[in-house]
Amino acid sequence: MVNPIKITHCIFDMDGLMLDTETIYEKVYDEIANEYGKSYTNEVKLKILGRPEIDGANIFVQELGIPLTGKEFLSKFKPIALERLQNPEFLPGVVKLIKHLSKHNIPMSIATSSAEDVATVKLKNHKEIFDLFYHMVCGSSDPEVKNGKPAPDIYLICASRFPDNPKPENVLVFEDAPNGVEGAITAGMSCVMVPDEEIQNNLSNLLKKQPTLIINSLEDFKPELFNIPKYD
Repeated sequence: MVNPIKITHCIFDMDGLMLDTETIYEKVYDEIANEYGKSYTNEVKLKILGRPEIDGANIFVQELGIPLTGKEFLSKFKPIALERLQNPEFLPGVVKLIKHLSKHNIPMSIATSSAEDVATVKLKNHKEIFDLFYHMVCGSSDPEVKNGKPAPDIYLICASRFPDNPKPENVLVFEDAPNGVEGAITAGMSCVMVPDEEIQNNLSNLLKKQPTLIINSLEDFKPELFNIPKYD
């Protein structure tokens, strides 16, 4: 069924949606948890997924009972993560979709909960693709983003920074995390969700707001469902 709304702009999440970084983050979280005799469980992971750095850090130490503040945790976590995030791979279907949207002059931007320093490390070896985006909003470091996902702030700010400032109903968001989906729908935007296997198995319990469409991979995305020209 074709979405009756005309999509004119697209916003992409980054981690776990475009770049295969969540497995890297998961290993670092687990290593630090193990230092304190704890385990990084899927339950905690799903609470953190998609949130700004400090929010995720606070959840991590509180849920696992680790004797650190959120800031102290980040001082341990970020150097390890930055070292391992030098050249993450694109997930299936991402490059094809980005090039297709660019070819048809659909403006794109990125709304990531990462801080700018971390995002820059991830993107540095993929410049030819990320140069196709108008801009990027980094929720953990952008002073205008007062509330991180699942709040709608980052999406509304991201849309407002396009030169033509589209209405929310004309924006399509691509997300992998329930927190991101909730923020996008609250912002009044359409949302395509691409959940990983763990999230797929718990969708009914995790989703507070339903995305417009759920697919297994961006390889399965059909642009024509949102009034965007279909693939050649």
